Amino acid sequence: MGPDDLMRTLSVASTRILRPLVRILLRSGISYDAFAEVAKRAYVDVAKSEFAIPGKKQTTSRISTITGLSRKEVVRVANVPDVSEALKEAGINRAARVISGWIRGEAYHDERGQPGDLPFEGEKGSFTALVKQFSGDITARTIADELARVGAITVTPKGNIRLTSRAYIPHQNDIEKLEILGSDVADLISTIAHNLVCPPERRLFQRKAVYNNLPAESMPDLQIKLSAKAQSCLEAMSDTLAKSDRDANPKIKGTGHFRAGVGIYYFEEEIND
Repeated sequence: MGPDDLMRTLSVASTRILRPLVRILLRSGISYDAFAEVAKRAYVDVAKSEFAIPGKKQTTSRISTITGLSRKEVVRVANVPDVSEALKEAGINRAARVISGWIRGEAYHDERGQPGDLPFEGEKGSFTALVKQFSGDITARTIADELARVGAITVTPKGNIRLTSRAYIPHQNDIEKLEILGSDVADLISTIAHNLVCPPERRLFQRKAVYNNLPAESMPDLQIKLSAKAQSCLEAMSDTLAKSDRDANPKIKGTGHFRAGVGIYYFEEEIND
């Protein structure tokens, strides 16, 4: 593949990535100038942290050379405080882990083997014990408030906590949805970026199943069935991850601090012939 082919392919791919993002930006009143400022910041940050010459300190001149920005602009962008609020991914993960632990933990099941209604307090089999086991140092009241806010739990007439959703999905706050957008899309693109340059034996899992001649009448049923299968698959993979996670399983020893997971999403679009 020559330089022109590479540029053409990347241009097409970038356009496909940007179109849904621009749709969200325009819907939210974000102008091109505002987006361009964010893009400049990303270019400078990545060039500074990942494209230095081995053994040498990254310089403004080199950042300018590889990004195409002037030295003056590189300095300006680098000195602008990062006012973006950090992603609340850690909090989202803790709430999701509590739900996952409730689903798979036998200590929190009823006689039918399903997630049981839990008393709030108690050393064992309680909501407090569940949160302590699966969310680290976040208080049970904080997790309960968050799960109640997104409709994942309710309080029974007896005062117990009942799980009403098998997934943590913020649905009342567009800010939270956009925070998940930033996290999930970044994860997918990072996997693709890794697979483009790594040796074949080190490629990360990246697959999808797609059919492109489906009748409109099948779509509602397909969405329900595939969503159920995906949820079941995610719960199984969550169980596998939890066995190696030091928060969920304190007995696990080892060095380093890694983040890993698998994402599944459903998509559909109408094809206009």
